Amino acid sequence: MLSQVVELIESKRRFAITSHIRPDGDSLGSSLGLYWLLRALDKEVEVVMRDAVPHAYQKLPGSEHVRVTPRIDRQYDAVFVIECSDITRPGVIDLERQFVVNIDHHSTTALFGDINWIDSTASAVGEMIYNLCKALGVRVTKEIAECVYTALITDTGSFHYSNTSERTFKVASELVRAGVKPAKVSQAVFSSYPWSKIELMSEVLATVRRDQSGRVAWLVQTLDMQERTGASDEDGDGFVNYPMSCGDVEACAFFKETAPGVYRVSLRSKCDVNVARIAERFRGGGHRNAAGCTFNGTWDEAEREVVGQLVYAVEHRGENGTGALQLPQQPESIPAPSARH
Repeated sequence: MLSQVVELIESKRRFAITSHIRPDGDSLGSSLGLYWLLRALDKEVEVVMRDAVPHAYQKLPGSEHVRVTPRIDRQYDAVFVIECSDITRPGVIDLERQFVVNIDHHSTTALFGDINWIDSTASAVGEMIYNLCKALGVRVTKEIAECVYTALITDTGSFHYSNTSERTFKVASELVRAGVKPAKVSQAVFSSYPWSKIELMSEVLATVRRDQSGRVAWLVQTLDMQERTGASDEDGDGFVNYPMSCGDVEACAFFKETAPGVYRVSLRSKCDVNVARIAERFRGGGHRNAAGCTFNGTWDEAEREVVGQLVYAVEHRGENGTGALQLPQQPESIPAPSARH
């Protein structure tokens, strides 16, 4: 499908780029990397997002050019949709009226585009944008390199996650040659948090619990916590990773309350515990070791159903030698965690 994307770019002129609501490092880094790539080819291009650029990514080259809008209100030759599981994920109106190019590295992504370029072997969509540069013969400028490098370090957890490969390091090396200063980028992304994030973190980490085996952890962020600390929605990003730093913990769920009875759930795991399969059961998706979904219901239900699925997955990990599980509809054999927050 890369060849179709190349042909489209070479033959057309007017493009837009969008990604999912609450954009993260890969979605923004890849979108802006593609923006600079198309600019290098003298194309007309703009990045449109429903939500504003989070604080951590406001130093990305071109971030000031992102147009925040609830609607795709202009006609383009094509709209590139970056890292979205389905066509509703960008949260913008009238996207379906455009010629859509779906670019993602999640194996669970729906093939909703007129062109679908999905590469589940890529560590981040940023890696795919780098490959697109090479395929189009575009020199990797410092702007492209900084954006793509940001995509790589955020989606690989600074090269900690299992999606990191030899190819990831080769791409990162090329980006450093193109002018990226790794320490500068990492400081901008990971060390420029507002104090509200620290205060929110202290409350969220106080809720962390483990199951009886000690291998499954979970924690919650409530609307009250966010209001009390004056934190923004993005300040909770990354909290799911803290319990995973414990050697005994093999899977973790972070429940972020976004409205009464609505939780945005981040799932993480180690080795052959497949949390993407769990996320799919709640109409979410992602990678084997990093996935997410939305849960609608009471806190008791969220805790019982999602944590119960995690406990079952850890207990039965690696069945059939693939890590794929037939999860129970109702894990009644697993007692609901009794902890309350």
